[in-house]
Amino acid sequence: MLRGRALDGFKFRRQHQVDWFLVDFYCLELKLAIELDGEPHFEEEARKDDAIRTAILKRLGVRVIRFENCEVMANPRLILERIRSSLKPR
Repeated sequence: MLRGRALDGFKFRRQHQVDWFLVDFYCLELKLAIELDGEPHFEEEARKDDAIRTAILKRLGVRVIRFENCEVMANPRLILERIRSSLKPR
């Protein structure tokens, strides 16, 4: 649903490198990273790592929004609207 500028004309790249991190989806124009988290991300150590990673990306000027994989699969249109609400240019 993010392919081909389908979301309000913004281009999202899949598996895009930002500094030394690889993010699931990235909009260069908005400096917005979208991360989709599966079950391994729910463990204590992974949550800590994700928090550190998000803090570093924020210091680089990147906004990060996260969704659980099951949320995306259960209600993709709702997730799309939540992403759309984050599409305000800086």
